[in-house]
Amino acid sequence: MKGIFTTTLALIAFAANSIINRLALGEECIDAASFTTIRLLSGIVVLTSLITIIQFKTNNKPSIKKTTGSWKASTALFIYALTFSYAYLHLDTGVGALILFGTVQITMILASFIAGKKLRLLEWIGISTAFLGFIYLIFPQLNTPSFAGLVLMTIAGISWASYTLMGKGSTHPLQDTAYNFLRTLPLILILLAFSFQTAHISMNGIWLAILSGGLASGLGYAIWYHALKSLTATRAAVVQLFVPIFAALGGFIFIHEAITSRLLLSSLLVLGGILLVVMSKGKTSTT
Repeated sequence: MKGIFTTTLALIAFAANSIINRLALGEECIDAASFTTIRLLSGIVVLTSLITIIQFKTNNKPSIKKTTGSWKASTALFIYALTFSYAYLHLDTGVGALILFGTVQITMILASFIAGKKLRLLEWIGISTAFLGFIYLIFPQLNTPSFAGLVLMTIAGISWASYTLMGKGSTHPLQDTAYNFLRTLPLILILLAFSFQTAHISMNGIWLAILSGGLASGLGYAIWYHALKSLTATRAAVVQLFVPIFAALGGFIFIHEAITSRLLLSSLLVLGGILLVVMSKGKTSTT
């Protein structure tokens, strides 16, 4: 039950990130580079503050490992955050989330397969069904997502899948997440050097970036690293496809975005695929 709760909480945080990003960037409250910068810095502040409070409440006893997180994970985190923001300049909330987590699913399952994980027939059917929903969404028609948005969100998906796979073995989720955020600082400085002249920021944009970074990202990602302890790589991949449904509903409620028949059918195919994979897990070995 604890694993279900933490997983659900993390997925809600992921959907919230899509909604917040779309609110900030779709309404042009802030530019994508500034949003990414404030988002990551907010995550650093919140996470390091939490660690400091924990240390203080444990009578200043050392509770932080000498090495936490990794430079590879922090690089994947930065690339994800940056391309995610720029992608939402071109995509609606639900469509963006579906492309993102469709790519995440494909990347993680492919990585699991390369690592030697054998999938049963029901899993292959489920994965194929979910992938069909993904393809149907982006199949060239008038309401197809823009090419730029598709490419950027695909890169974001690959980066997020990599970040998730690196967190599978995390035994200190909060600390690993905090140090992954901290290690993005050099990349943030490089981003600022290239983008400060074209920056445009409003107070609404700043608050949305802080909300995204401090809560939906910082705390949400720490919770996700904790949830990964109870998930296999395959299940971690497919459950994230619940996020586009949450995000599409949030976009409809908070941003008044239309829920098209194409998005609904894509979502049904994706959810059906998830159900088949989850049903098959009782008959397969875990990784």
